[in-house]
Amino acid sequence: MIHSETARLTTAGSLRHRLRHGLVRAGATLAIGLALALGLPGAQVQAATPPDTLVMAHYIDDVTSFDPAESFELATGEILNNVYLRLTVPDPDDFTKILGGAAESWTISEDGLTYTFTMRPGVKFHTGRPLTAHDAAFSLQRVVKLAKSPVFILNALGWTPENVDRMVVAKDDATLVLTMSEPFAPSYVLNSLSSSVGAVVDRTEAMAHETDGDFGNGWLKTNTAGSGAYRLVTWRPKEAVVLEANPDFYMGAPKMKRVIIRHVPEPTAQRLLLEKGDVDIARRLGTEQLKGIAGNPDLKVETEPKATIYYLAMNQKVPALTEPKVREAIRRAIDYQGIATNLLEGLYRPHQSILGAGSFAALDDLPYVRDVEKAKALMVEAGHPDGLDLTIDVSGTAPYRDIAQALQANLADIGIRLKIVTADTRQVLTKYRARGHELLLMYWSPDYGDPNSTVDYFARNPDNSDAGTAKTIAWRNAWKNDALGEMARAAVLERDDAKRVGIYHDIQRRLREEGPVAVMFQQTEPTAMRKPVEGWISGPAFDTYIYWRITK
Repeated sequence: MIHSETARLTTAGSLRHRLRHGLVRAGATLAIGLALALGLPGAQVQAATPPDTLVMAHYIDDVTSFDPAESFELATGEILNNVYLRLTVPDPDDFTKILGGAAESWTISEDGLTYTFTMRPGVKFHTGRPLTAHDAAFSLQRVVKLAKSPVFILNALGWTPENVDRMVVAKDDATLVLTMSEPFAPSYVLNSLSSSVGAVVDRTEAMAHETDGDFGNGWLKTNTAGSGAYRLVTWRPKEAVVLEANPDFYMGAPKMKRVIIRHVPEPTAQRLLLEKGDVDIARRLGTEQLKGIAGNPDLKVETEPKATIYYLAMNQKVPALTEPKVREAIRRAIDYQGIATNLLEGLYRPHQSILGAGSFAALDDLPYVRDVEKAKALMVEAGHPDGLDLTIDVSGTAPYRDIAQALQANLADIGIRLKIVTADTRQVLTKYRARGHELLLMYWSPDYGDPNSTVDYFARNPDNSDAGTAKTIAWRNAWKNDALGEMARAAVLERDDAKRVGIYHDIQRRLREEGPVAVMFQQTEPTAMRKPVEGWISGPAFDTYIYWRITK
Protein backbone atom coordinates (compact mmCIF):
# COMPACT_ATOMS: atom_id res chain seq x y z
CA MET A 1 0.00 0.00 0.00
CA ILE A 2 2.89 2.37 0.63
CA HIS A 3 4.23 1.74 -2.87
CA SER A 4 0.85 2.38 -4.47
CA GLU A 5 0.50 5.64 -2.50
CA THR A 6 3.90 6.82 -3.75
CA ALA A 7 2.93 5.95 -7.31
CA ARG A 8 -0.31 7.87 -6.95
CA LEU A 9 1.54 10.99 -5.84
CA THR A 10 4.04 10.69 -8.67
CA THR A 11 1.49 10.24 -11.42
CA ALA A 12 -0.64 13.07 -10.07
CA GLY A 13 1.94 15.54 -11.37
CA SER A 14 5.19 16.74 -10.02
CA LEU A 15 6.11 14.98 -6.78
CA ARG A 16 8.92 17.44 -6.30
CA HIS A 17 6.54 20.35 -6.63
CA ARG A 18 4.13 18.81 -4.16
CA LEU A 19 6.82 18.07 -1.62
CA ARG A 20 8.23 21.58 -1.93
CA HIS A 21 4.76 23.04 -1.61
CA GLY A 22 4.12 20.91 1.47
CA LEU A 23 7.44 21.95 3.00
CA VAL A 24 6.85 25.62 2.40
CA ARG A 25 3.36 25.40 3.81
CA ALA A 26 4.50 23.41 6.85
CA GLY A 27 7.47 25.72 7.39
CA ALA A 28 5.27 28.79 7.18
CA THR A 29 2.88 27.30 9.72
CA LEU A 30 5.79 26.46 11.99
CA ALA A 31 7.12 30.00 11.73
CA ILE A 32 3.73 31.37 12.73
CA GLY A 33 3.62 28.97 15.68
CA LEU A 34 7.07 29.99 16.83
CA ALA A 35 6.24 33.64 16.44
CA LEU A 36 3.16 33.27 18.56
CA ALA A 37 4.95 31.13 21.11
CA LEU A 38 7.88 33.43 21.50
CA GLY A 39 5.97 36.63 21.15
CA LEU A 40 7.96 37.64 18.07
CA PRO A 41 6.73 39.24 14.88
CA GLY A 42 6.72 36.76 12.01
CA ALA A 43 9.43 38.62 10.08
CA GLN A 44 11.97 37.94 12.87
CA VAL A 45 11.47 34.20 12.99
CA GLN A 46 14.36 32.04 11.76
CA ALA A 47 14.00 28.59 10.17
CA ALA A 48 16.22 26.77 12.70
CA THR A 49 14.78 26.01 16.10
CA PRO A 50 16.06 28.17 19.00
CA PRO A 51 18.66 26.42 21.19
CA ASP A 52 16.43 26.49 24.26
CA THR A 53 13.32 25.30 22.42
CA LEU A 54 12.38 21.76 21.38
CA VAL A 55 10.11 21.52 18.34
CA MET A 56 8.37 18.24 17.49
CA ALA A 57 6.32 17.23 14.47
CA HIS A 58 3.55 14.97 15.70
CA TYR A 59 -0.14 14.11 15.44
CA ILE A 60 -2.26 16.05 17.91
CA ASP A 61 -5.62 15.93 16.18
CA ASP A 62 -7.14 13.75 18.93
CA VAL A 63 -6.92 16.44 21.62
CA THR A 64 -10.37 17.10 23.10
CA SER A 65 -9.66 18.22 26.68
CA PHE A 66 -6.67 18.95 28.92
CA ASP A 67 -8.59 18.13 32.08
CA PRO A 68 -6.93 15.04 33.62
CA ALA A 69 -10.34 14.02 34.93
CA GLU A 70 -11.60 13.84 31.36
CA SER A 71 -8.70 13.38 28.96
CA PHE A 72 -8.26 9.92 27.52
CA GLU A 73 -6.43 10.44 24.24
CA LEU A 74 -2.90 9.62 23.14
CA ALA A 75 -1.59 13.14 22.47
CA THR A 76 -3.24 14.64 25.54
CA GLY A 77 -2.01 11.86 27.81
CA GLU A 78 1.56 12.55 26.74
CA ILE A 79 1.23 16.30 27.24
CA LEU A 80 -0.50 16.02 30.61
CA ASN A 81 2.26 13.73 31.89
CA ASN A 82 4.59 16.69 31.48
CA VAL A 83 2.20 19.33 32.81
CA TYR A 84 0.83 17.63 35.94
CA LEU A 85 2.62 15.79 38.72
CA ARG A 86 0.83 12.57 39.65
CA LEU A 87 0.56 11.07 43.09
CA THR A 88 2.93 8.27 42.09
CA VAL A 89 5.09 8.01 38.95
CA PRO A 90 6.88 5.23 37.05
CA ASP A 91 10.65 5.18 37.41
CA PRO A 92 11.91 6.73 34.13
CA ASP A 93 14.93 4.42 34.30
CA ASP A 94 12.85 1.28 34.92
CA PHE A 95 9.18 1.58 34.08
CA THR A 96 8.33 -1.61 35.98
CA LYS A 97 8.95 0.29 39.24
CA ILE A 98 6.75 2.89 40.90
CA LEU A 99 8.21 5.92 42.69
CA GLY A 100 6.73 8.74 44.69
CA GLY A 101 5.55 11.74 42.72
CA ALA A 102 3.45 14.36 44.48
CA ALA A 103 3.47 11.88 47.37
CA GLU A 104 6.96 11.27 48.70
CA SER A 105 6.20 8.04 50.56
CA TRP A 106 3.38 5.81 51.79
CA THR A 107 2.43 3.05 54.19
CA ILE A 108 -0.17 0.30 53.76
CA SER A 109 -2.23 -1.11 56.62
CA GLU A 110 -1.97 -4.82 57.43
CA ASP A 111 -5.47 -5.50 56.12
CA GLY A 112 -4.55 -3.87 52.82
CA LEU A 113 -7.44 -1.41 52.97
CA THR A 114 -5.76 1.84 54.03
CA TYR A 115 -2.98 3.71 52.20
CA THR A 116 -1.45 6.69 54.01
CA PHE A 117 0.59 9.02 51.81
CA THR A 118 3.02 11.68 52.97
CA MET A 119 3.10 14.54 50.46
CA ARG A 120 6.40 15.68 49.01
CA PRO A 121 7.45 18.95 50.71
CA GLY A 122 8.27 22.04 48.68
CA VAL A 123 6.29 21.19 45.52
CA LYS A 124 4.59 24.25 44.01
CA PHE A 125 1.94 24.64 41.36
CA HIS A 126 2.62 26.79 38.32
CA THR A 127 0.65 29.51 40.12
CA GLY A 128 3.20 29.48 42.94
CA ARG A 129 0.81 27.96 45.45
CA PRO A 130 2.12 25.02 47.51
CA LEU A 131 0.82 21.56 46.55
CA THR A 132 -0.87 19.95 49.57
CA ALA A 133 -2.77 16.81 50.50
CA HIS A 134 -5.96 18.86 50.22
CA ASP A 135 -5.22 19.45 46.52
CA ALA A 136 -4.57 15.72 46.06
CA ALA A 137 -7.83 14.77 47.79
CA PHE A 138 -9.76 17.35 45.75
CA SER A 139 -8.24 16.02 42.52
CA LEU A 140 -9.22 12.41 43.17
CA GLN A 141 -12.66 13.36 44.42
CA ARG A 142 -13.43 15.53 41.37
CA VAL A 143 -12.47 12.68 39.01
CA VAL A 144 -15.05 10.47 40.70
CA LYS A 145 -17.73 13.16 40.92
CA LEU A 146 -17.31 14.37 37.34
CA ALA A 147 -17.52 10.74 36.11
CA LYS A 148 -15.82 11.37 32.76
CA SER A 149 -14.27 8.62 30.61
CA PRO A 150 -11.27 7.69 32.83
CA VAL A 151 -13.31 7.54 36.05
CA PHE A 152 -13.48 3.76 35.84
CA ILE A 153 -9.87 3.61 37.05
CA LEU A 154 -10.88 5.06 40.41
CA ASN A 155 -14.32 3.43 40.50
CA ALA A 156 -12.43 0.13 40.44
CA LEU A 157 -10.96 1.02 43.85
CA GLY A 158 -14.50 1.13 45.22
CA TRP A 159 -14.87 4.92 45.07
CA THR A 160 -18.22 6.36 44.07
CA PRO A 161 -19.63 9.91 44.12
CA GLU A 162 -21.49 8.95 47.30
CA ASN A 163 -18.51 7.63 49.29
CA VAL A 164 -15.43 9.31 47.83
CA ASP A 165 -15.38 12.13 50.39
CA ARG A 166 -15.14 9.50 53.13
CA MET A 167 -12.63 7.24 51.33
CA VAL A 168 -10.30 10.00 50.10
CA VAL A 169 -9.36 12.28 52.99
CA ALA A 170 -6.68 14.91 53.61
CA LYS A 171 -5.86 14.71 57.32
CA ASP A 172 -3.67 17.83 57.07
CA ASP A 173 -1.55 19.56 54.41
CA ALA A 174 0.96 16.71 54.38
CA THR A 175 -1.14 13.58 54.93
CA LEU A 176 -3.52 11.91 52.47
CA VAL A 177 -5.42 8.78 53.54
CA LEU A 178 -7.05 6.55 50.93
CA THR A 179 -9.41 3.73 51.84
CA MET A 180 -9.94 0.81 49.47
CA SER A 181 -13.14 -1.19 49.24
CA GLU A 182 -11.15 -4.45 49.04
CA PRO A 183 -7.57 -5.56 49.79
CA PHE A 184 -6.23 -5.11 46.27
CA ALA A 185 -2.73 -6.08 45.19
CA PRO A 186 -0.59 -3.03 46.21
CA SER A 187 1.10 -2.85 42.80
CA TYR A 188 -2.33 -2.41 41.24
CA VAL A 189 -3.30 0.47 43.55
CA LEU A 190 0.02 2.31 43.23
CA ASN A 191 0.09 1.88 39.45
CA SER A 192 -3.48 3.17 39.21
CA LEU A 193 -2.46 6.38 40.96
CA SER A 194 0.36 6.89 38.46
CA SER A 195 -2.18 7.27 35.63
CA SER A 196 -3.70 10.55 34.46
CA VAL A 197 -6.44 10.44 37.11
CA GLY A 198 -3.69 10.60 39.73
CA ALA A 199 -2.67 14.07 38.51
CA VAL A 200 -2.85 16.66 41.26
CA VAL A 201 -4.82 19.78 40.25
CA ASP A 202 -4.45 23.20 41.88
CA ARG A 203 -7.69 23.22 43.83
CA THR A 204 -7.82 26.99 44.31
CA GLU A 205 -7.20 27.69 40.63
CA ALA A 206 -9.73 25.12 39.41
CA MET A 207 -12.47 26.29 41.77
CA ALA A 208 -11.85 29.92 40.82
CA HIS A 209 -13.10 28.91 37.37
CA GLU A 210 -15.94 26.66 38.46
CA THR A 211 -19.22 27.01 36.57
CA ASP A 212 -22.45 25.36 37.67
CA GLY A 213 -20.68 22.88 39.93
CA ASP A 214 -18.28 21.56 37.26
CA PHE A 215 -15.17 21.73 39.52
CA GLY A 216 -13.52 23.89 36.85
CA ASN A 217 -13.93 21.23 34.15
CA GLY A 218 -15.05 23.69 31.48
CA TRP A 219 -12.01 25.89 32.07
CA LEU A 220 -9.58 23.00 32.37
CA LYS A 221 -10.55 21.69 28.95
CA THR A 222 -8.32 24.36 27.45
CA ASN A 223 -6.17 25.42 30.42
CA THR A 224 -4.03 23.64 32.99
CA ALA A 225 -3.44 23.97 36.73
CA GLY A 226 -0.56 21.62 37.42
CA SER A 227 2.90 21.44 38.97
CA GLY A 228 4.71 19.42 36.30
CA ALA A 229 7.87 20.22 34.39
CA TYR A 230 5.94 22.34 31.89
CA ARG A 231 2.82 24.48 31.77
CA LEU A 232 0.45 24.81 28.86
CA VAL A 233 0.77 28.18 27.11
CA THR A 234 -1.15 27.68 23.86
CA TRP A 235 -3.30 25.05 22.19
CA ARG A 236 -4.60 25.62 18.72
CA PRO A 237 -6.58 22.59 17.51
CA LYS A 238 -4.85 20.74 14.66
CA GLU A 239 -2.03 23.29 14.67
CA ALA A 240 0.16 23.40 17.77
CA VAL A 241 0.62 22.99 21.48
CA VAL A 242 3.15 25.26 23.19
CA LEU A 243 4.56 24.41 26.62
CA GLU A 244 6.77 26.58 28.85
CA ALA A 245 9.24 25.19 31.39
CA ASN A 246 8.47 25.31 35.10
CA PRO A 247 11.66 26.65 36.76
CA ASP A 248 10.43 25.36 40.13
CA PHE A 249 9.87 21.74 39.00
CA TYR A 250 10.75 19.45 41.89
CA MET A 251 13.31 17.51 39.80
CA GLY A 252 15.00 20.71 38.65
CA ALA A 253 14.29 23.24 35.89
CA PRO A 254 14.07 21.59 32.43
CA LYS A 255 16.86 22.48 30.02
CA MET A 256 14.38 23.16 27.22
CA LYS A 257 12.55 26.34 28.14
CA ARG A 258 9.84 25.67 25.57
CA VAL A 259 8.41 22.61 23.87
CA ILE A 260 6.39 23.18 20.71
CA ILE A 261 4.40 20.26 19.33
CA ARG A 262 3.32 20.84 15.75
CA HIS A 263 0.48 18.95 14.13
CA VAL A 264 2.04 17.63 10.94
CA PRO A 265 -0.10 14.72 9.72
CA GLU A 266 1.91 13.87 6.60
CA PRO A 267 5.02 11.76 7.28
CA THR A 268 6.66 13.18 4.15
CA ALA A 269 6.29 16.72 5.48
CA GLN A 270 7.63 15.58 8.88
CA ARG A 271 10.73 14.15 7.21
CA LEU A 272 11.44 17.30 5.22
CA LEU A 273 10.99 19.54 8.26
CA LEU A 274 13.41 17.34 10.21
CA GLU A 275 16.01 17.27 7.45
CA LYS A 276 15.89 21.04 7.11
CA GLY A 277 16.17 21.58 10.85
CA ASP A 278 12.78 23.19 11.23
CA VAL A 279 11.90 20.55 13.82
CA ASP A 280 14.14 18.68 16.25
CA ILE A 281 12.05 15.49 16.41
CA ALA A 282 9.70 13.79 13.93
CA ARG A 283 7.35 11.39 15.68
CA ARG A 284 5.53 9.57 12.91
CA LEU A 285 7.81 8.77 10.02
CA GLY A 286 6.75 5.77 7.95
CA THR A 287 9.00 3.11 6.59
CA GLU A 288 9.67 5.02 3.38
CA GLN A 289 10.69 8.12 5.29
CA LEU A 290 12.87 6.13 7.71
CA LYS A 291 14.65 4.50 4.78
CA GLY A 292 15.06 7.93 3.23
CA ILE A 293 16.90 9.43 6.21
CA ALA A 294 19.12 6.41 6.84
CA GLY A 295 22.71 7.52 6.50
CA ASN A 296 21.95 11.20 7.06
CA PRO A 297 24.84 12.27 9.35
CA ASP A 298 22.71 14.93 11.00
CA LEU A 299 19.91 12.59 12.08
CA LYS A 300 19.39 9.51 14.23
CA VAL A 301 16.52 7.15 15.03
CA GLU A 302 15.79 5.75 18.49
CA THR A 303 13.43 2.76 18.55
CA GLU A 304 11.53 1.55 21.60
CA PRO A 305 8.94 -1.24 22.02
CA LYS A 306 5.55 0.04 23.12
CA ALA A 307 2.71 -1.71 24.93
CA THR A 308 0.33 -0.16 22.39
CA ILE A 309 -1.79 -2.64 20.43
CA TYR A 310 -3.97 -2.13 17.36
CA TYR A 311 -7.26 -3.94 17.11
CA LEU A 312 -10.38 -4.29 15.04
CA ALA A 313 -13.53 -3.50 17.03
CA MET A 314 -16.73 -5.36 16.13
CA ASN A 315 -19.86 -3.67 17.51
CA GLN A 316 -22.37 -6.14 18.95
CA LYS A 317 -25.20 -3.77 18.08
CA VAL A 318 -24.72 -4.99 14.50
CA PRO A 319 -26.71 -8.24 14.26
CA ALA A 320 -24.31 -10.03 11.93
CA LEU A 321 -21.37 -9.31 14.24
CA THR A 322 -23.10 -10.94 17.21
CA GLU A 323 -22.60 -14.28 15.46
CA PRO A 324 -19.42 -15.93 16.82
CA LYS A 325 -18.72 -17.63 13.49
CA VAL A 326 -18.73 -14.30 11.65
CA ARG A 327 -16.26 -12.85 14.14
CA GLU A 328 -14.08 -15.95 13.81
CA ALA A 329 -14.29 -15.74 10.02
CA ILE A 330 -13.03 -12.16 10.16
CA ARG A 331 -10.17 -13.17 12.44
CA ARG A 332 -9.18 -15.99 10.07
CA ALA A 333 -9.39 -13.79 6.97
CA ILE A 334 -6.81 -11.25 8.18
CA ASP A 335 -3.29 -11.55 6.79
CA TYR A 336 -1.51 -10.51 9.98
CA GLN A 337 2.01 -11.41 8.89
CA GLY A 338 1.59 -10.07 5.37
CA ILE A 339 0.36 -6.68 6.57
CA ALA A 340 3.11 -6.43 9.18
CA THR A 341 5.85 -7.45 6.75
CA ASN A 342 4.79 -5.73 3.56
CA LEU A 343 2.89 -2.72 4.81
CA LEU A 344 4.09 -1.84 8.28
CA GLU A 345 7.73 -2.94 7.86
CA GLY A 346 9.24 -2.99 11.31
CA LEU A 347 6.88 -0.47 12.88
CA TYR A 348 4.43 -3.12 14.09
CA ARG A 349 4.59 -6.83 14.75
CA PRO A 350 1.75 -9.37 14.68
CA HIS A 351 0.20 -9.74 18.11
CA GLN A 352 -3.17 -11.26 19.02
CA SER A 353 -3.66 -10.78 22.75
CA ILE A 354 -4.66 -7.65 24.65
CA LEU A 355 -1.52 -7.47 26.83
CA GLY A 356 1.46 -6.38 24.75
CA ALA A 357 4.49 -8.66 24.56
CA GLY A 358 6.86 -7.84 27.39
CA SER A 359 4.06 -6.97 29.76
CA PHE A 360 3.31 -8.91 32.94
CA ALA A 361 1.08 -11.93 32.04
CA ALA A 362 1.27 -11.33 28.27
CA LEU A 363 0.49 -14.13 25.78
CA ASP A 364 2.83 -14.20 22.80
CA ASP A 365 1.31 -17.06 20.78
CA LEU A 366 -0.40 -16.35 17.42
CA PRO A 367 -3.31 -18.80 17.02
CA TYR A 368 -4.84 -17.07 14.01
CA VAL A 369 -3.27 -17.26 10.56
CA ARG A 370 -4.94 -16.30 7.30
CA ASP A 371 -7.10 -19.23 6.13
CA VAL A 372 -9.52 -18.03 3.45
CA GLU A 373 -11.21 -21.39 2.89
CA LYS A 374 -11.88 -21.88 6.60
CA ALA A 375 -13.18 -18.32 6.87
CA LYS A 376 -15.49 -18.80 3.87
CA ALA A 377 -16.88 -21.98 5.40
CA LEU A 378 -17.57 -20.14 8.66
CA MET A 379 -19.47 -17.43 6.76
CA VAL A 380 -21.65 -20.10 5.14
CA GLU A 381 -22.25 -21.82 8.48
CA ALA A 382 -23.25 -18.46 9.94
CA GLY A 383 -25.89 -18.06 7.23
CA HIS A 384 -24.07 -15.56 5.04
CA PRO A 385 -23.16 -17.46 1.86
CA ASP A 386 -23.51 -14.23 -0.15
CA GLY A 387 -21.36 -12.23 2.20
CA LEU A 388 -22.05 -9.00 4.08
CA ASP A 389 -21.86 -5.23 3.63
CA LEU A 390 -20.08 -3.50 6.51
CA THR A 391 -18.41 -0.16 7.19
CA ILE A 392 -15.14 0.40 9.00
CA ASP A 393 -14.37 3.72 10.70
CA VAL A 394 -10.74 4.69 10.66
CA SER A 395 -8.51 7.70 11.27
CA GLY A 396 -7.27 9.29 8.06
CA THR A 397 -3.67 9.21 9.29
CA ALA A 398 -1.06 6.51 8.81
CA PRO A 399 -1.04 3.64 9.50
CA TYR A 400 -4.79 3.36 9.99
CA ARG A 401 -5.90 4.05 6.43
CA ASP A 402 -3.29 1.65 5.05
CA ILE A 403 -4.31 -1.12 7.45
CA ALA A 404 -7.97 -0.47 6.61
CA GLN A 405 -7.28 -0.85 2.90
CA ALA A 406 -5.47 -4.13 3.57
CA LEU A 407 -8.40 -5.37 5.67
CA GLN A 408 -10.77 -4.35 2.89
CA ALA A 409 -8.87 -6.59 0.50
CA ASN A 410 -8.59 -9.46 3.01
CA LEU A 411 -12.30 -9.47 3.89
CA ALA A 412 -13.36 -9.18 0.25
CA ASP A 413 -11.93 -12.67 -0.21
CA ILE A 414 -14.60 -14.06 2.13
CA GLY A 415 -17.47 -11.98 0.75
CA ILE A 416 -17.41 -9.09 3.21
CA ARG A 417 -17.74 -5.86 1.25
CA LEU A 418 -16.07 -3.26 3.43
CA LYS A 419 -16.70 0.47 3.04
CA ILE A 420 -13.93 2.58 4.57
CA VAL A 421 -15.03 5.76 6.37
CA THR A 422 -12.11 8.05 7.22
CA ALA A 423 -12.19 11.01 9.60
CA ASP A 424 -10.04 12.87 12.10
CA THR A 425 -8.98 10.70 15.02
CA ARG A 426 -11.13 12.80 17.35
CA GLN A 427 -14.21 12.21 15.22
CA VAL A 428 -13.52 8.48 15.09
CA LEU A 429 -13.18 8.40 18.89
CA THR A 430 -16.41 10.34 19.32
CA LYS A 431 -18.27 7.86 17.15
CA TYR A 432 -16.67 4.94 19.00
CA ARG A 433 -17.68 6.36 22.38
CA ALA A 434 -21.24 6.74 21.11
CA ARG A 435 -21.25 3.10 19.94
CA GLY A 436 -22.15 4.30 16.45
CA HIS A 437 -19.71 2.15 14.48
CA GLU A 438 -19.93 -1.24 12.80
CA LEU A 439 -16.26 -2.15 12.45
CA LEU A 440 -13.63 0.30 13.70
CA LEU A 441 -9.85 0.31 13.73
CA MET A 442 -8.41 1.56 17.00
CA TYR A 443 -5.36 1.50 19.28
CA TRP A 444 -5.02 0.75 22.95
CA SER A 445 -2.26 1.76 25.30
CA PRO A 446 -2.48 0.90 29.02
CA ASP A 447 -3.19 3.69 31.48
CA TYR A 448 -0.77 2.30 34.05
CA GLY A 449 1.71 -0.53 34.44
CA ASP A 450 -0.49 -3.16 36.06
CA PRO A 451 -2.27 -5.62 33.67
CA ASN A 452 -5.60 -4.75 35.21
CA SER A 453 -5.46 -1.46 33.28
CA THR A 454 -5.94 -3.39 30.07
CA VAL A 455 -7.85 -6.50 31.13
CA ASP A 456 -10.51 -4.61 33.06
CA TYR A 457 -11.09 -2.27 30.13
CA PHE A 458 -11.54 -5.07 27.61
CA ALA A 459 -13.48 -7.51 29.79
CA ARG A 460 -15.71 -5.52 32.14
CA ASN A 461 -19.10 -4.06 31.24
CA PRO A 462 -21.40 -3.83 34.28
CA ASP A 463 -24.16 -1.93 32.45
CA ASN A 464 -24.59 -2.54 28.73
CA SER A 465 -27.31 0.06 28.29
CA ASP A 466 -26.55 3.25 26.40
CA ALA A 467 -26.66 5.01 29.77
CA GLY A 468 -23.88 2.80 31.16
CA THR A 469 -21.18 4.85 32.89
CA ALA A 470 -18.28 2.38 32.69
CA LYS A 471 -17.44 3.22 29.08
CA THR A 472 -14.94 0.42 28.63
CA ILE A 473 -14.02 -1.21 25.34
CA ALA A 474 -16.47 -4.00 26.16
CA TRP A 475 -19.20 -1.36 26.59
CA ARG A 476 -18.24 0.56 23.46
CA ASN A 477 -18.74 -2.63 21.51
CA ALA A 478 -21.96 -3.50 23.37
CA TRP A 479 -20.45 -6.77 24.57
CA LYS A 480 -21.27 -8.14 28.00
CA ASN A 481 -19.76 -11.24 29.58
CA ASP A 482 -20.20 -11.22 33.34
CA ALA A 483 -18.05 -14.33 33.84
CA LEU A 484 -15.00 -12.66 32.31
CA GLY A 485 -15.73 -9.51 34.28
CA GLU A 486 -15.66 -11.59 37.48
CA MET A 487 -12.39 -13.25 36.43
CA ALA A 488 -10.83 -9.82 35.93
CA ARG A 489 -12.05 -8.85 39.38
CA ALA A 490 -10.54 -11.98 40.92
CA ALA A 491 -7.19 -11.31 39.27
CA VAL A 492 -6.83 -7.84 40.74
CA LEU A 493 -7.42 -9.22 44.24
CA GLU A 494 -4.97 -12.11 43.82
CA ARG A 495 -1.65 -11.46 45.59
CA ASP A 496 0.03 -14.68 44.36
CA ASP A 497 1.75 -13.65 41.11
CA ALA A 498 1.72 -17.14 39.59
CA LYS A 499 -2.01 -17.54 40.17
CA ARG A 500 -2.58 -14.04 38.87
CA VAL A 501 -0.73 -14.82 35.64
CA GLY A 502 -2.86 -17.94 35.17
CA ILE A 503 -6.10 -15.97 35.50
CA TYR A 504 -4.94 -13.32 33.04
CA HIS A 505 -3.91 -15.97 30.51
CA ASP A 506 -7.38 -17.58 30.70
CA ILE A 507 -9.08 -14.22 30.25
CA GLN A 508 -6.98 -13.34 27.22
CA ARG A 509 -7.62 -16.68 25.50
CA ARG A 510 -11.36 -16.34 26.00
CA LEU A 511 -11.39 -12.73 24.85
CA ARG A 512 -9.68 -13.49 21.57
CA GLU A 513 -11.99 -16.42 20.90
CA GLU A 514 -15.28 -14.95 22.12
CA GLY A 515 -14.80 -11.20 22.43
CA PRO A 516 -15.76 -8.27 20.18
CA VAL A 517 -12.23 -7.34 19.15
CA ALA A 518 -9.52 -8.85 16.97
CA VAL A 519 -6.10 -7.77 18.22
CA MET A 520 -3.75 -7.62 15.23
CA PHE A 521 -0.52 -5.74 15.92
CA GLN A 522 1.78 -4.36 18.60
CA GLN A 523 3.64 -1.13 18.05
CA THR A 524 7.37 -0.63 17.85
CA GLU A 525 7.98 3.11 17.89
CA PRO A 526 10.86 4.74 16.02
CA THR A 527 11.54 8.39 16.83
CA ALA A 528 13.65 10.35 14.37
CA MET A 529 15.59 13.33 15.71
CA ARG A 530 18.46 15.68 15.07
CA LYS A 531 21.79 14.32 16.36
CA PRO A 532 22.23 16.82 19.22
CA VAL A 533 18.96 15.79 20.86
CA GLU A 534 19.59 13.67 23.98
CA GLY A 535 17.47 12.42 26.84
CA TRP A 536 14.44 11.32 24.84
CA ILE A 537 12.28 9.00 26.99
CA SER A 538 9.26 7.32 25.46
CA GLY A 539 8.38 4.58 27.96
CA PRO A 540 5.96 1.73 27.24
CA ALA A 541 2.63 3.57 27.28
CA PHE A 542 0.94 6.49 25.55
CA ASP A 543 1.43 8.80 28.52
CA THR A 544 4.92 7.84 29.68
CA TYR A 545 6.82 10.36 27.50
CA ILE A 546 9.10 12.60 29.56
CA TYR A 547 10.37 15.95 28.27
CA TRP A 548 12.25 17.39 31.25
CA ARG A 549 15.42 15.36 30.63
CA ILE A 550 15.79 16.46 27.00
CA THR A 551 18.80 18.49 25.93
CA LYS A 552 20.15 19.48 22.52
